[in-house]
Amino acid sequence: VYLETYGCQMNVSDTEIVWAILQKNGYARTKELGEADVVLLVTCSVREKAEQAIWNRLQHLKALKARRPQARAPLRVGILGCMAERLKEEILHREKLVNVVAGPDAYRDLPRLLAVAESGQQAANVLLSLDETYADILPVQTSAGGTTAFVSIMRGCDNMCSYCIVPFTRGRERSRPIASILQEVRMLSDQGVKEVTLLGQNVNSFRDLSEVQFQSVAAPGLSRGFSTVYKAKVGGLRFSHLLDQVSRIDPDMRIRFTSPHPKDFPDEASVLQLIQERHNICKQLHLPAQSGSTRVLEAMRRGYTREAYLELVHHVRDSIPGVSLSSDFIAGFCGETEEDHLQTVSLLREVRYNIGFLFAYSMRQKTRAHHRLQDDVPADVKKRRLEQLIATFREEAARANAALVGQAQLVLVEGPSKRSASELCGRNDGNIKVIFPDAELEDAAEPGAPGRAQPGDYVMVKVTSASSQTLRAVPLYRTTLSRAAASH
Repeated sequence: VYLETYGCQMNVSDTEIVWAILQKNGYARTKELGEADVVLLVTCSVREKAEQAIWNRLQHLKALKARRPQARAPLRVGILGCMAERLKEEILHREKLVNVVAGPDAYRDLPRLLAVAESGQQAANVLLSLDETYADILPVQTSAGGTTAFVSIMRGCDNMCSYCIVPFTRGRERSRPIASILQEVRMLSDQGVKEVTLLGQNVNSFRDLSEVQFQSVAAPGLSRGFSTVYKAKVGGLRFSHLLDQVSRIDPDMRIRFTSPHPKDFPDEASVLQLIQERHNICKQLHLPAQSGSTRVLEAMRRGYTREAYLELVHHVRDSIPGVSLSSDFIAGFCGETEEDHLQTVSLLREVRYNIGFLFAYSMRQKTRAHHRLQDDVPADVKKRRLEQLIATFREEAARANAALVGQAQLVLVEGPSKRSASELCGRNDGNIKVIFPDAELEDAAEPGAPGRAQPGDYVMVKVTSASSQTLRAVPLYRTTLSRAAASH
């Protein structure tokens, strides 16, 4: 089997689940497309462009299938994940080459679907589940160097933002039992993984209902000035409890999480408090804004105003000094005026994010926007607005990063830099990429025994220059996460 992943980190995690299931069923994995008997594409539907990449890839696979020697069994091709969920009929009718279609909740059924496909029939399962979390399947790690890993803590989303396809492709929100998450993180720690990112469409609304005694706990309040379209849910162990437990497993393993929803940071701020207190929870938060205009935010059904969002940003910065912020923005949403757009530009200036994900709006079928709103911003206007947002973001990120010049930063080494084998690349606590020379280094614990840093090592560096996306630095010494925290 040959696996190819498109889209978000959730899909990286799903690929590992799929591989764990197939491995148990006797499949071997290949990194060479030409060796494969089965090609599975784990797909994304969030934007038009992501889907177009899959249609193009299928044309390539069609040619590969046609060239396959008669002596070998026919190549089986499967489309998995969000696009399978959204476009099941179209995929099966339009591309006779596709043998298997499996939605995000149907991965356990893959061995059966592939067996059906072997007999020459098309096989599909796109049933969405109310309880499938793959809690009992330990994903098989596939990420580079095994230094970092993604751990999926929940699936689906209940927010129903008007632009978003996710609730329709991934179903309703449900959380994994905390015990199974802790088991996976312990296993990763034992394997030497040094950074874990907890993943969910909306991590801070996590609720583990598997333990009876916690089923009637009161629902937490929303952040001030935030609202929600559905009833607050009672019961369950919350995200702050999970974060607390995960961060205790290994003091030398960094913990990150994505993506939280701004409305789900409750006023008692236990999550923010944990980030501030624990040296191994990264001082980095993803706060997806999507727009800087209250009018557009209302059309998007985000549940907050510009003012409430900014108040949250100030609260976060007061609670976690030096926090690194990232965000998502959509340019040219339905009905966005030039004035609305300029409010987004000014939000980018005011907040000064370190990392940004910015895209032009593309209408998705099934969403509320598709039923109720007009995609009325012309493509060239979307493009111009997106370019302006990107330019503004980069200017401000370059300023934010320039403030780090001269400072010491702890970097987790991921491997050689892409551009030069004589340099190493890693990320600091704020998730910003840092590049520095690969040189002999003293170890803080054993002075006089210099050696080169390896992937998975922590290196203290001094920042020498900064751009909007990268820091350059000189290495000082090797250390560990807990030793670095103790010396600060």
